[in-house]
Amino acid sequence: MDFDVIVLGAGIVGVSSAIHLQDRGCRVALVDRRAAGEETSFGNAGLIERSSVVPFGFPRDIGTLLRYACNRSTDLYWDYRALPGYATWLARFWLASSPRRLEEASRDLLPLIDACVREHDALISRAGVDRLVQARGWLEAFRTPSTFERAVKEAHASAQAHRLNIDVLDGATLRAREPAVGAQIHGAIHWKDPKSVRDPGGLVKGYAALFEREGGTFATGDAATLRRSDDAWIVDTDRGALSAKAIVVALGPWSDTVFARFGYRIPLRGKRGYHMHYRAAGRTVSLPIVDTERGYAVAPMEGDRLRLTTGVEIANDRTAPAAVQLTRAEPFARAAFGLGERIDAQPWHGMRPCMPDMRPVIGPAPRHRGLWFAFGHNHHGLTLGPVTGRLLAEMMTGDEPFANPAPFRVGRFR
Repeated sequence: MDFDVIVLGAGIVGVSSAIHLQDRGCRVALVDRRAAGEETSFGNAGLIERSSVVPFGFPRDIGTLLRYACNRSTDLYWDYRALPGYATWLARFWLASSPRRLEEASRDLLPLIDACVREHDALISRAGVDRLVQARGWLEAFRTPSTFERAVKEAHASAQAHRLNIDVLDGATLRAREPAVGAQIHGAIHWKDPKSVRDPGGLVKGYAALFEREGGTFATGDAATLRRSDDAWIVDTDRGALSAKAIVVALGPWSDTVFARFGYRIPLRGKRGYHMHYRAAGRTVSLPIVDTERGYAVAPMEGDRLRLTTGVEIANDRTAPAAVQLTRAEPFARAAFGLGERIDAQPWHGMRPCMPDMRPVIGPAPRHRGLWFAFGHNHHGLTLGPVTGRLLAEMMTGDEPFANPAPFRVGRFR
């Protein structure tokens, strides 16, 4: 066979998996239809989110639900044509977001969240991409005093429980540190443990270059050509048909193009998101800021750009991008964070690969020897890419896993 493992998908999860497998002595090929880091891994706020110990659940307070039902918010927009296809998935998401089940999901994910910065740091150093990363955390900003006060209490409890470092900033202190922040923001919580990336796509490309420098093979190919022949997995690429004993499906929101063909029914769905780059209108923010009550983020990027990233759009894959949330969020962001003119000709849009129980799928396919899955990281693909690669590689090579892989098994779905 040509390789020990072929990894399908050159986003952050696939590239990280390829590196960790290669580190353990495997001959690895990385296959994608595009260059590394040019799909979902490209379009995000660039956070390595050590502080997100509770996953994004389905809201349960009546005020938020009524606001979402009116479909006028900036943090969620839904296309009515997509709702029938999402109904069962959303119902499962609702059930998984009960307080007890959300606590269970947090507990299962905590070992991965806890290790996310350390695992990124190791790859950042090896890849020589330190210039793209800053260790300044991010700001959770609030517009109303009551919401801010409630969030501060919750933040203190979370910080104490999970050994996190925070600063609570009133409006004056916030503007002294970040003069670009407008008077619309009442206060902020500074989460200090996370790191931020000024070019997420560039970071993934840096990791992919490390993989190739250390002997890995990158090939352009179509995952839809994957097939089984005797004991080999085969995929067609620009280097010809490549074969391997094992295959890793790390295709993010497109992973169903493979697993569905082999008879696996996994509730993977995409949540669409958008971003746009802007020039700064005078002073600029120095670290990512999330406008919590309006549901968008503003993050400084390479080239003195500001990137506005939106919340969630529920829409079918075939539906033309609407960018409704971008239009709604832009006036708030201009006033609060000093956004200037648009730089990009068109908004970028992509799909976040999401599971209703908020846990990714990491592990072997139960009915096909040599078939492995690594996808469905919801809003934390960039954060969890390297830890996923490590956990998967340890499982595939027989090493002791650093975290319990059972919560991420594909067999949890019936």
